[in-house]
Amino acid sequence: MSLAQIDTARSARIAHPRLANRSDVQAAAAPPAAPRIRAVPEGTEARGFVLYVGVDEAKAAAAGTSLHRIVEALKTLTAQLAPESQTYAAVALAPQGAGGRDVDVVRLALQDPSALAGQREQSEDLDRARDGVVIDISRKRVLLDNQPASLTYKEFELLQYLVLREGRTIERAELIESLWAGADEDDVPSERTIDVHVRRLRSKLGHYEGIVRTVRGVGYRFDRHADVSIRQASAPSPDLF
Repeated sequence: MSLAQIDTARSARIAHPRLANRSDVQAAAAPPAAPRIRAVPEGTEARGFVLYVGVDEAKAAAAGTSLHRIVEALKTLTAQLAPESQTYAAVALAPQGAGGRDVDVVRLALQDPSALAGQREQSEDLDRARDGVVIDISRKRVLLDNQPASLTYKEFELLQYLVLREGRTIERAELIESLWAGADEDDVPSERTIDVHVRRLRSKLGHYEGIVRTVRGVGYRFDRHADVSIRQASAPSPDLF
């Protein structure tokens, strides 16, 4: 089985998300001509479709709604337009602070074939890279000018925590609470010890040590750098609705 694409260039758009009744739904949703489905191989037939919606909970709340309400509205609309249809919805989960467009993150999380192919191409490009830093979250490794850095597990966790919260200053107390959660009391570092961990991490990053910034009196942060590439693979997300 595979995915084709629907050419929606000629499809009508619904001007307002809340339609009064079924007749309004039908009038607004009915296109002047049936959109063309592309890339359907001989011997196959279209049995349904996938609609990737890129919106996080905060953006939905700012619009006065929620992910659950959006899903229910789409399912209701589908039932009105095609009473015999069946629906299935899943939520896309991604690492907190993951960069990129919402819809691209969703496509990767839900294993869209074309999105995965693009990610593989990016990974191959990174593997061929000779210069710069590759922070490979999926494989828990860091490459410096195409050579592996000898980070400990905790050093990688520290770097990863900052990278996934790009642009935000992280206080030492937050690092301790997040990275040493559940550890024995004797193993939990002090805020001064966090500085030691950061110094060791920086020393292993060599002349790229500046990617981990100190915010005096507050903590540490990671900002996007031209010579840093971040690689992370998304696992299939669980059902929600």
